[in-house]
Amino acid sequence: MATDIGGLDIGDRRFLHPGPLRWLRSVGWMVLLFLVFTGIYGGVQFLPKSTPLDALKVLAACVAGFAVYAGAVRLAEGRWPPELKLSDAPLDLLVGGAVGALIMALVIAALCLIGVYRISGPHGGSPWQMLNIAIQSGMMEELVFRAILMRLLMRAFGVWPALIAQAALFGAAHLANPGATVVSSVAIMIEAGFLLAAFYLLSNRLWMSVGLHAAWNFTQGWLWGASVSGTPRTPSLFISEPKPGAPEFLSGGAFGPEASLPCMIVGTLVAALVLWMAWKKGNFKARPDATV
Repeated sequence: MATDIGGLDIGDRRFLHPGPLRWLRSVGWMVLLFLVFTGIYGGVQFLPKSTPLDALKVLAACVAGFAVYAGAVRLAEGRWPPELKLSDAPLDLLVGGAVGALIMALVIAALCLIGVYRISGPHGGSPWQMLNIAIQSGMMEELVFRAILMRLLMRAFGVWPALIAQAALFGAAHLANPGATVVSSVAIMIEAGFLLAAFYLLSNRLWMSVGLHAAWNFTQGWLWGASVSGTPRTPSLFISEPKPGAPEFLSGGAFGPEASLPCMIVGTLVAALVLWMAWKKGNFKARPDATV
C-alpha cells in the first residue's frame, strides 16, 4: 500500500538528479527558465485588456505559458509537474481567491477605521481591464517566482534561503513601479512574497497562490478602486484613496494599500500562520530522492 513520504516534490531526476554540483545545475536551469518565462510574461503584458474577448486571449496566453513550462519540466526533469496538477486547480483557486479577497477587504476596512482612507461610489466602472491584469499577474508571476525561483532555489540551497531570496526578488521587482520606494518594496517582500510562497509550500501546488494573487489584485483594483502596486487606477466599482495629509507609513501613499502598515500586519500574520501549517505538514523539506 502506498504511503505519503512527505516533503515537497521539487524534482530529482534527469537534470536535477542527485550527484556532484546539483546545486549548480539547479541554478543554471532556474536562470534559463526565468529568462524564458519572464520573456513570455513580457509578451502577455502587451496584449489588449479592455474587453471580455481580451480576457480570453490573456487567459489563453497564460495557459499556453503553463503548458510550455509543463513540457520543459517533463523533458528536463522527467516528471509532470505536480505544482500544476489540474484536478486540484478548481478548489485551490477558489480557496486562494477567497483568502486574497478577504485580506484586501480587511486591509481597506482597517485603513478606513484608522481614518487614513476614504471611499466613494459605487461608480460602475468596467471590470475587464483589472480582470486581465489580475489574470496575467496571478498566473505568470506565480509561475516565475514560485514554481521556478522558489522551487529551484530550494533544490539548490534548501527552503529558508529559497524562501528569503524569492521574496526579496519579488519585492525588488516592484521597485520600478510608479510611486515605489524601498519601504514599499520591503512591504511587498514581507506581506506578499512570503505569503504567496507559503501557500505553494502548504499545498505543493501553484493554484492557491495564483488564486490569492489574482483576487488580491482584482479586488484591490476594481472592487475597491485603489492603486495596485503604484500603477494608475483602472475603471472600478468604488474609489479608495488616502486622505490628504495621511501619513504614508499608515496609508501607503501613492503606491497604494500594499505599502500601508495595516497591509503589512495582515499579510505577515497570514503568511506566518500558513508557513507554520506548511512546516507542520513536513513541506519545509524536499521529498526524498527517487531510487532508480
